[in-house]
Amino acid sequence: MEKWILYFIIYLVVINIVTFLVMGLDKWKAKRGSWRIQESALFTFVVFGGGIGGILGMIHFHHKTKKKKFQIGFPLILILEVAFLVYLFIKL
Repeated sequence: MEKWILYFIIYLVVINIVTFLVMGLDKWKAKRGSWRIQESALFTFVVFGGGIGGILGMIHFHHKTKKKKFQIGFPLILILEVAFLVYLFIKL
């Protein structure tokens, strides 16, 4: 395996763990009526590769599950990113 692929996999694991934890933190803050993480920041984590962590965070923490833009947006971003990666790896 080429080194850059290993680094990319490590990056994806880390960004997904961070995204999952950020979803949990935002839910925790919501329950306490505290300052919240902006929705745009949550989407930014997903756009930068944290789609699986974001979706798992939604499910596990029951967070943002009633908002259509999250129900549709997180999976759509993940699907587009996976399609793009498949395209890139086919071209390599």
